[in-house]
Amino acid sequence: MIDKLQLKFGSTNGQPKLEIDLTPVTIFVGPNNSGKSKALIELEAYCNSTGGQGNDLIIEKLNFTPYLRKEIEEELSSIKLTPTSGEKLAPGHAIIGKVSASGNQAKRVNAHIESIIQNAINPDKITLNCWYAFFLRLYVIRLDGTNRLNLLMTQDAGDLQTTPKNLIANLFINNNLRKKVRQIVFDAIGKYYVIDPTNVGKLRVRLSEREPHDEREEKGWDDPSVNFHSAAVEITNTSDGIKAFCGIITTLLAGDPKITLIDEPEAFLHPALANVLGKEIGKSLRGTKKRLFAATHSSSFLMGCIQSGAPLNIVRLTHKNNEATARLLPKDKILHLMRNPLLRSTGVLNGLFYESVIVTEADSDRAFYQEINERLLAANDPRGINNCLFLNAQNKQTVWDIVKPLREMGIPAVGIVDIDVIKEGGQVYNKVLDGIFIPPINRQSFCDQRIAIHDAFKVSGKDMKRNGGIKILGQSEQEGCVNFCEQLEQYGSFIVRNGELESWLSILAIETNKSTWLVKIFERMGEDPNDENYLSPSDGDVWDFIGRIKKWIDDPKRKGIPQ
Repeated sequence: MIDKLQLKFGSTNGQPKLEIDLTPVTIFVGPNNSGKSKALIELEAYCNSTGGQGNDLIIEKLNFTPYLRKEIEEELSSIKLTPTSGEKLAPGHAIIGKVSASGNQAKRVNAHIESIIQNAINPDKITLNCWYAFFLRLYVIRLDGTNRLNLLMTQDAGDLQTTPKNLIANLFINNNLRKKVRQIVFDAIGKYYVIDPTNVGKLRVRLSEREPHDEREEKGWDDPSVNFHSAAVEITNTSDGIKAFCGIITTLLAGDPKITLIDEPEAFLHPALANVLGKEIGKSLRGTKKRLFAATHSSSFLMGCIQSGAPLNIVRLTHKNNEATARLLPKDKILHLMRNPLLRSTGVLNGLFYESVIVTEADSDRAFYQEINERLLAANDPRGINNCLFLNAQNKQTVWDIVKPLREMGIPAVGIVDIDVIKEGGQVYNKVLDGIFIPPINRQSFCDQRIAIHDAFKVSGKDMKRNGGIKILGQSEQEGCVNFCEQLEQYGSFIVRNGELESWLSILAIETNKSTWLVKIFERMGEDPNDENYLSPSDGDVWDFIGRIKKWIDDPKRKGIPQ
């Protein structure tokens, strides 16, 4: 029903507004407070009646897919209802309605049919509060953290010979659809989804240890049916995760919404079940013209959607320093993050949900720098970096294998390496320049500087990494090395100028033994902020190093991020 979505902003300030050719699944990702939930709220309002409000912050415009007259007449015919005794119809009007995707009774609208048809044929002519909006409203649902837990509460059965009043009634009379839901639930949690009619006039969803022998056992009122359902657990007595998973699956299949909006579909679910939910949602929409929009913080759910094989868009939203951005993430880059063993094992996909990422050479580096940042944040020190994910590579060479794909998706990703990166030439050093997007025209200059600085270290006869870093150079060479490091920092590549990780916080006098250094320095730093020996942030040293990284991350004009 929708073929294009335009947002109010683009990848950076001054870039064109992002316009998306919609696929069955569109996923909004990004850090907290980036506008993901707000986007769903505005999409719902746009579809329901408003056609967009002047104070909308995210959504600029939706383009609706034109119907052929025959298509819309068939659609309307399938949802026309018989008027009740109290419903009066004006000329050209009819009652249309369908099973409510979330309410306790079917939605019914007294609508002017020809107006709906004309607007469906010419959707660009949709006006505020037009008849088409009433038609569209039947097919739109937004699920949030609250209403998804109530989707499978006990419902009235109603008259099963007429239009079903609710989702559960619709599923109860549709044996094939109910079996499809049952199979999905069983594959996910190992229980059989059944509908219990034995509380006369009511329908209850239960989870059974065994499948019903036949439809009569599930749908009857006799002793075998009563005994069968008595042995099963009513879904209202299960965990929030089970209720949410089963409720969403029931809604998508039995409610048949054409536009579904889900805020944090992973809420209440452990990662494995979030992954299954993503797969099943994608599979249910594959090959359809339906549209699902989800806002998520879960890499597991996102991976499930991708693995489903359904065409999808992934849109990353950010909002920082009063500037909003939106990027359509390349699918091949996302697949690379999922499939590459290094990237998958380090959880790189989680970087989509943070404002920035810092990548270190090894796990000990990651743990140390993350602790330094946590202490800065706890002290409300302006050098602390909020909403930052710390990841580790396997060595200095693979740092850039992580940094580069994140930057390609617009994520400020920093690489921290020891000073011996200066030893690396040829293809290894080119990987550094590629990873931080040094312009090709400047690369030879960076290569020449690296060689000259490396030669200066060799002349010193000392180990650059363990004997003091740039301090072992003469004054002129030191200045040149600092200039070189500062140029790299402009592109988000940060070299430990003192040498290596173990050179930080030398005032604590920890022996630079790699196998024991981290444990010992954490012991000396203390763990209780109220202890007089607890190490709090101070001037200089690693605290200022993190501060320089913060400055690059916060700079809206930072270098090294492709447009």
